[in-house]
Amino acid sequence: MVEAKKLKFGVDLVTFFHPGFWGVDSYDAIIAHAKAEPRAFWDKILDAIEASGVTGVEPTFSPFNWRDAVKTYGSVEAFAAELSKRGLSLASGFFAELEHGASIADPAVQARILASAGDYAAFIKACGGEAMVIGMPMRQTPGAEPVEFVDLAAAQPIADFLNRLGALTAKHGVKLALHTEAHSMFCSSRDVDLFLLLTDPAYVHFCPDTAHLIVAGADPLKVIERHRERMVIAHWKDAIGPMPVDTPIDEKIHERHRPYFCGFGIGRVDWHAFVKLLRDTQYEGWAILELDAAPDPIADIAAGLKFINTALAPTYI
Repeated sequence: MVEAKKLKFGVDLVTFFHPGFWGVDSYDAIIAHAKAEPRAFWDKILDAIEASGVTGVEPTFSPFNWRDAVKTYGSVEAFAAELSKRGLSLASGFFAELEHGASIADPAVQARILASAGDYAAFIKACGGEAMVIGMPMRQTPGAEPVEFVDLAAAQPIADFLNRLGALTAKHGVKLALHTEAHSMFCSSRDVDLFLLLTDPAYVHFCPDTAHLIVAGADPLKVIERHRERMVIAHWKDAIGPMPVDTPIDEKIHERHRPYFCGFGIGRVDWHAFVKLLRDTQYEGWAILELDAAPDPIADIAAGLKFINTALAPTYI
């Protein structure tokens, strides 16, 4: 078994965004169920995580976000107690408000995001979490007009805002970590190099997602090797290969990603080399198993843990 003191395994709640798990026929029906029966909705998720064998939780977008959880259980303390009684901990929180929003250059947008991030960081800290994983703004579909280049001029003001955002979460004892979401401004090798160069390593950290890097056409091991000192958390996921370069980037982009994700060990991630890199860099912390709308999340998470503990543990220890 991988030593618990070195690696702790959690799951992002997007894993439970599959209609089959809920016995419904659409994503809209999941949302409707969450609104109609919030306590049953959240109890089922937390019970499933406990049954799967991981011990960490990463909230994400609604209806799986932290505000939904607090509203359901009545308080931050009550939600933390629900985690504790199942042997679970809050590992981190995913912050998605930069991905599909108005221009970050707008001072009103910045103020709203900073206020929301401050509240979220306070929640993460109160529940014992360590990091806020943040999705970057999405790119434009290639060939769209007018063209929006992700160049130095575009990146600099975003990086400046990320520094401010990281300084804010740091006041709460929470590390801001940029997530390599495919088709965002932070997905290719060059994107990661650019934004980590422009941001302050004291306040802005790194959350590589192995599958999203592959889907974006990058080599996750090379990217992580270059920036391993910035990594404070990682999303472990496998993928079958890169997506076409002309993939439309719109409100359906996350659904388009899903056919490219696959079970641990059957995609292109070199897991043995990955865990060897973690071992050699003496990485200790959370590993988030993110499976993107798994139809049988308990079995899929458990299978991932079995693969890790049988095939990968001898490499890590």
